[in-house]
Amino acid sequence: MATKIQPQPNTVRSLVSDFQSLGVQKGMTIIVHSSLKSLGWVCGGANAVVQALMETVGREGTIVMPTQSAELSDPAYWEEPPVPEEWWETIRNEMPAFDPKTTTTLGMGKIVDCFRSYDDVIRSYHPTTSFAAWGKHAHFITEHHSLEFSLGEESPLQKIYDLNGHVLLIGVGYEHNTSLHLAECHANACYTCQQGSPIIEDDRRVWKEYEEFLYDTDKFNEIGFLFERNGLVSTGQVGMAECRLIPQRQLVDFATAYFEKRKYINQKL
Repeated sequence: MATKIQPQPNTVRSLVSDFQSLGVQKGMTIIVHSSLKSLGWVCGGANAVVQALMETVGREGTIVMPTQSAELSDPAYWEEPPVPEEWWETIRNEMPAFDPKTTTTLGMGKIVDCFRSYDDVIRSYHPTTSFAAWGKHAHFITEHHSLEFSLGEESPLQKIYDLNGHVLLIGVGYEHNTSLHLAECHANACYTCQQGSPIIEDDRRVWKEYEEFLYDTDKFNEIGFLFERNGLVSTGQVGMAECRLIPQRQLVDFATAYFEKRKYINQKL
């Protein structure tokens, strides 16, 4: 397969133009999942992408990105890689507590790490599945993030749903679309587990146990491509990346119905 040749460098100005052509508008609320590498060479790297997104939606809009830190979880569930069981209690006792300013993300990418570093970006308080937000609705989206069932009805995802927000996929597929976990919760399609994380409570570090869903992304690509048949997804190219702009509420409702039907079929079997 021939390698695509990038005709010109990506800049803040060219990225703004590409985002606008995709359908991103002033005042929108968007949750962004991204791959910097997919864009090709960018003058200014991740910082230029963040600036372009901010310029495109404006301060009357809102940008949200997942800032997950899955390593602040119970080591009993770790698989990639696992750690010896005799280490578990030490990890639970000694792991530093979640700090929205300093806790690093895991596997979220350079654009997210750049975005969360901005002074006027707010991060929700959840040790494993926090979200960062900037713009008009940043406080509303990030406040009161439930420790239990962190991607459900008391999460930033539900706030985006309530605001009729959009999902922006930059060079990544539906398996990265966190909003589909909200559909799992709406459909009650997840098993639960007892999770634990280090947090600050009453001004001291504690190991806090809480209930969480066992989320599953196996069907996300199938759901996404089925949803695209409705003609509601805007697809296009930003830089060298294949991108999608998706109405989040309609996607979540579609996926909820998918999960409910699948659950019913499994029950019948």
